[in-house]
Amino acid sequence: MNPTDTSETTPVATRRDFLRTGSAAAAVGAAASVLSVERSAWAAGSDEIKIGLIGCGGRGSGAASQALSTKQEGVKLYAMADAFKDRLDGAHSNIRTKHPEKVDVSEDRQFVGPDGYQKVIEKCDLVILTTPPGFRPYHFKAAVEAGKNIFMEKPVAVDAPGVRVVQEYAKIADEKNLKVVVGLQRRYQNCYIEALKQVKEQDIIGEIVAGQVYWNGGGIWFRDRLPGQTELQYQVQNWYQFTWLCGDHINEQHIHNIDVANWFIGGHPEVAQGMGGRQQRVDKKWGQIYDHHYVEFTYANGVRVNSQCRHQEKTFSPVREEFTGTKGKIYLKNSGQCEAKDHKGNSIWKYRPGGGERPAAGGKRSGDPDPYQTEHDTLQAAIRENKPINNAYYGAESTMTAIMGRMATYSGQELTWDQAINSKVEHMPPIITWESEAPVKPDADGWYPISIPGRNNVPVI
Repeated sequence: MNPTDTSETTPVATRRDFLRTGSAAAAVGAAASVLSVERSAWAAGSDEIKIGLIGCGGRGSGAASQALSTKQEGVKLYAMADAFKDRLDGAHSNIRTKHPEKVDVSEDRQFVGPDGYQKVIEKCDLVILTTPPGFRPYHFKAAVEAGKNIFMEKPVAVDAPGVRVVQEYAKIADEKNLKVVVGLQRRYQNCYIEALKQVKEQDIIGEIVAGQVYWNGGGIWFRDRLPGQTELQYQVQNWYQFTWLCGDHINEQHIHNIDVANWFIGGHPEVAQGMGGRQQRVDKKWGQIYDHHYVEFTYANGVRVNSQCRHQEKTFSPVREEFTGTKGKIYLKNSGQCEAKDHKGNSIWKYRPGGGERPAAGGKRSGDPDPYQTEHDTLQAAIRENKPINNAYYGAESTMTAIMGRMATYSGQELTWDQAINSKVEHMPPIITWESEAPVKPDADGWYPISIPGRNNVPVI
């Protein structure tokens, strides 16, 4: 199914009720003439969608800018929150420079600290959740309880209890007619959507029997400890280095490729086993996470997918997916270079950007839309047109698959899906304030607890 499919449902009776709460209950019995007026008013942009940004790092700034770049009228950034003032200030300045007429975030709607998310949710119609992933479950829960439409980045949790919260509130979001998009943008990318059609509808490679997915690269950022910082503030500033905030890079980055495997195969794996560790990035400053993971996922139909991700400089660094079928192979890249070959290496399909239409004489072939932008275009259109969309289900499933992979690499054990999804190990505390103690602490020598397979210092299941 095309994830951007937003089939018609009954329009709401008032624009404001829908934009603020997502409730369609008032629509029952609404007169056809009233509905016609409402639809034309939406088209004219006479009503606003107030956007709140929660998490003002690079991805948050990018998501907010994309939300303001849609063709929808009446959209403005209205409130912002971040744990750190300098990050909020920088994001506010950058976004306002790009969209001066669409940013209306007065000082009394700029909130600093871990509790700022609550105040943003109160004031806005659509919230963008782009904090470190550990915070995502309870931010999502709060937004759904408040009846707000949501864009949230991947992954949606760092542990199984967090995934279960997202699964529970995904259902409540549906009950409230809320619109939810998750930042797994390959599902909004034309070359992937067309490749899936070729596999599922045209049977171009036959039945999938195996797969390979990769996110290998050189590494990530680190921020030095600042004078006067508490241990908790230091860890939140360096959230990528800590399992309770990031879920490790198999969860934070490699989830994209793992999600593609689930999408193309049609469900989550039933068993996982793998290995990982720290070979190149061994300094204590790198917190808890590994620099490489390898996982073998086995799906219910017997298909095995080999998953690789690493942060190691000067190494082979593919970021892509491929699937082997009974008749051939399909190769996928987010650069748009998607193609299929038979088992003799002959090309049997190749994706052409822009739908493959021929340009006019002397013209250039049109390109594809940016999938990051398409996510926000789709979400806002669904809000205006009252069409159903809720990506939280597959966002939670793919997050849990990545977490299951981490459980396998941290423990060195073979795990089933049921063991993983029912795990009671909580890495992320239920609530964090600046008065909270950091969930993990360094030892006397400055080392944080790091999982060693067979001798775990970090709880797994």
